[in-house]
Amino acid sequence: MTSHLAEYLTLMAVFAVAAVAPGPDFAMVVRQSVVFGRRAGLFTSLGIGSAILLHASYTLAGLGFLVAHSIVAFSVLKWAGCAYLVYVGVKTWAAPAPAMDGEAAPAGVMTDRRAFALGFLTNALNPKAMLFFLSLFSTLVSTETPLAVQGFYALSMGTLLVCWFALVTMFFTGRAVRDGLVRFGRWFNRVTGALLICLGIRLALQRAVAAP
Repeated sequence: MTSHLAEYLTLMAVFAVAAVAPGPDFAMVVRQSVVFGRRAGLFTSLGIGSAILLHASYTLAGLGFLVAHSIVAFSVLKWAGCAYLVYVGVKTWAAPAPAMDGEAAPAGVMTDRRAFALGFLTNALNPKAMLFFLSLFSTLVSTETPLAVQGFYALSMGTLLVCWFALVTMFFTGRAVRDGLVRFGRWFNRVTGALLICLGIRLALQRAVAAP
């Protein structure tokens, strides 16, 4: 029990540091929060956290190792993630300016399901996230740790990610912060759209790295 607790705390500490680092997930949550509001940001956060359970499932099943060591499988995942980020980036660039509080919402409907899907796909199609999760478990989690305990680790990591991005959502949907960003009008969409496109291009340059 003591060894599992130490393992758990170490894993969560390393994951927490990585979780707060800006990346595609962060950019997507900010975009959703500012453009569509708090509810969309929260459901996007939930989707991102849920994708961690997907990474955990194939990692514990041994499929993550195969993907990491298969050039074809890794390339398919990488280019799918790249295309997705560029697609969302282009749509964000061309979208109408975000509305101020109390004004009509921008064109296009952001349902809870769609917001969840955007978050889920942003993380699930990121091979960097897959490689990080795989290397983290391979390095810090003992092969003797029961699968049920490893599953609890993964659930805790997903919960931590949801909580972090929920805080990000709350911050960027605060009236003063959101209205300050919305004043940039279409430039906010252009900047966030360009950022997502750049992240997609960066993802395209990602190379597979063998896990320990």
